[in-house]
Amino acid sequence: MIATVSADAQRRRRRLSEDERRAQIIDGCIEVLASEGYRHASLARIAQVAGVSKGLVSHYFTDKEALMEQTAVATVGFLRGEVGAAVDLTTADVPTVLRAAIRYAARLPQEHSRELRALEQIAHNKAAPRLDLRAYEETYQAQEKLFRRGQQEGSFREFDTRVMAVTYQGAIDTMLAYLDAHPDTDADAFADAMADLLLAAMRRP
Repeated sequence: MIATVSADAQRRRRRLSEDERRAQIIDGCIEVLASEGYRHASLARIAQVAGVSKGLVSHYFTDKEALMEQTAVATVGFLRGEVGAAVDLTTADVPTVLRAAIRYAARLPQEHSRELRALEQIAHNKAAPRLDLRAYEETYQAQEKLFRRGQQEGSFREFDTRVMAVTYQGAIDTMLAYLDAHPDTDADAFADAMADLLLAAMRRP
């Protein structure tokens, strides 16, 4: 009788691509940072949680600092994608898009607390490098593109889109930190008030 191999076993034996393996290790890093903190995020512990060998982690990431940097970039990108997927980027006018994006961002502490905790550990732990603002480069570029669209539509005045992108993202990050520290705050009301302030600075008189 010929033994059959289960679909699960076949999936386990499938060789992961380099991108899939990196994503697996980064997910393990996020999990350790979020649940145990930076101090316990050794390469050995991350490997254990990710289900790989420590040697494989070192193969893909030169050291812990490189892993933390790439984890930060990947996590910022993931959260940016979540916000982008939740709003209508194609048909709604830009002020409506931004208001919806800020509202959705305010809900990130409830929907993606694990990723936010991991970023907080990377950014603020004294033993770790602070979250390098270069991790936001793609985010800034996407925001600048949206701001320029608003200017072309005539809803926004002329301004330096890079300065506004940095200001906008700084406001989002501060909002998330505040909502995390004050969980009883009405997140939607806070987001709407912040959207009013930001849009007042952008709109054409």
